[in-house]
Amino acid sequence: MRSYPKKYDVIVVGGGHAGVEAALAAARMGAETLLLTMNLDMIAQMSCNPAVGGLAKGHLVREIDALGGEIGLNTDMTGIQFRMLNTRKGPSVQAGRAQCDKKAYQFRMKWVCERQERLDVRQGRCTAIWTEKGKARGVETELGIRYEGRAVVVTSGTFLRGLMHIGEAKIRGGRAGEGAAEELSASLEALGLKLGRFKTGTPPRLLRRSIDFTKMQEQPGDEPPPYFSHWHDPAMFHVEHSEGRRYLKGSLLARIGCQLPCYISYTTPETARIIRENLHLSPLYAGVIQGTGPRYCPSIEDKVVRFADKLQHQLFFEPEGWETEEIYVNGFSTSLPYELQIAMVRTIIGCERAEIMRPAYAVEYDYVPPTQLQPSLETKVCEGLYLAGQINGTSGYEEAAAQGLIAGVNAVRKLQGKSPLILRRDQAYIGVLIDDLVTKGTNEPYRMFTSRAEYRLLLRQDNAEDRLASIGFEIGLLPRERHERFLEKRRLMDQELARLHSLRRDGKSLAELLRRPEIRYRHLPEADPSLPDEVVRKIEIETKYAGYIHRQAADQERFRALESKQIPGWIDYDQIPGLRIEARQKLKEIRPVTLGQASRISGVSPADLSLVMVWMKRGEAQNKSRSPSENPANNQ
Repeated sequence: MRSYPKKYDVIVVGGGHAGVEAALAAARMGAETLLLTMNLDMIAQMSCNPAVGGLAKGHLVREIDALGGEIGLNTDMTGIQFRMLNTRKGPSVQAGRAQCDKKAYQFRMKWVCERQERLDVRQGRCTAIWTEKGKARGVETELGIRYEGRAVVVTSGTFLRGLMHIGEAKIRGGRAGEGAAEELSASLEALGLKLGRFKTGTPPRLLRRSIDFTKMQEQPGDEPPPYFSHWHDPAMFHVEHSEGRRYLKGSLLARIGCQLPCYISYTTPETARIIRENLHLSPLYAGVIQGTGPRYCPSIEDKVVRFADKLQHQLFFEPEGWETEEIYVNGFSTSLPYELQIAMVRTIIGCERAEIMRPAYAVEYDYVPPTQLQPSLETKVCEGLYLAGQINGTSGYEEAAAQGLIAGVNAVRKLQGKSPLILRRDQAYIGVLIDDLVTKGTNEPYRMFTSRAEYRLLLRQDNAEDRLASIGFEIGLLPRERHERFLEKRRLMDQELARLHSLRRDGKSLAELLRRPEIRYRHLPEADPSLPDEVVRKIEIETKYAGYIHRQAADQERFRALESKQIPGWIDYDQIPGLRIEARQKLKEIRPVTLGQASRISGVSPADLSLVMVWMKRGEAQNKSRSPSENPANNQ
């Protein structure tokens, strides 16, 4: 092995959505960082649907942005359609979604990484993690180069022993047109990590001009666009004089001048007939694919088999970009042979003459069951080695980006001699995501939903900066100028809420008037017309839902009481008398950090938890557990 001349603080392996957030976070916090990826032209590639956000996923994007991450801003600058979902429902389940230009998204993120201070971007295929005495020391590549680093973050996506399937054809690779990371799996296993096998898939891409969109339902974007990032300066907005649209200066929308529509269509009974008659040719149903697929993003074969009574299935036709003819068929992933894909596509309404530009395929890959990680995303078997993204069993760009940011932050904080940033379940969807992974694990590709959060009324997408901006600033990730902008918005909001409670009309405060369902802020007498729309929206939510929010806040305090009780590192579960065998095994495997985390482990009962608490009290005189205030998230 030849040593690379420069030594790094943090090395990030993989340039996907987890990798770029990890690398940018580490560099922005002052660490000399290396981002090592197999193909520089594929940094932040949108391998599946070129869309960001959606239910709960949009919350994650807003949280990443509030902490100082990049995915939200990159989406705003390269999006071609923006929508707010669930607008007829309550604010806790509303979320933004954006269709992006796939290449513009990728190129801009590559540009951001290349221009980031303290971040080196290099092409190379990692074959092994270099360790000494149980600590990560760097990585080794297929060219025989050894890069030395004090911490390593692995974000390998679907590339660990990736194997693609199209009918009987098998192609080694983690993505169409790219190879697989074969040796890295063995290196991780040699460190003592257990690996599992998951599967995912992607639909065919069709030629735009071969589709009859007149037979489909058009789905336009929202005007003005509901952007993701909190940090746009009002001066950045630019007016299109023709129709008064307001788009960000320098964004793709500003150049195009309008949002691109998506379309809705449906399969037909003929689609189902072709699939049923050829299930034996599906690698999934023929038993060729061993990996477990995503429950909430099933293939079209799965839909036809599981929902045999349905005559049709809804599909979304989404453009892959402004300057490409490729159309993504959302909801039509398959691994059936290419010739059958052509026949199936032409049974879809509006696709009678459609042409496939890229065939659909399934890909199976190795992942690391995430109960082998600490809540910081550091592995339990190797100090200084962090994992983030699909390697931890998740699906989706947003889940990957969230983990990448936290892994990058915690790698730096460890080098700084500081405690890790661990967001609580009552504090962020990111906290729910990571706690679910490291505490419960997952036996299928994990996807975030609002239903996974116990405190979703407190974890709304509109208040992400209220929950997380100060944390981002405290850890050195969010710039001072952005934090000061947040504080000013918070001051305006608090000042106006106080005024609404103090001013009375006809015996009622303005706040009481605003609680009425039919009353909006702008309808109030003496409403302040100078307040930004974003502040007005938050004032309305905080006022109209005050009773529900206060009740959930009381539940939050009870949760924090249990979550703040840390389990000391000296505790030996084998020594606790009366502990059930299953509970003992689970507690030893997961090594929960707090009693709250222990209570969420499947197989640990309240009685088991009581025994642990008694044992902790018995040993407190001789042993001191670390103060929970060391975690910056606990100070918020």
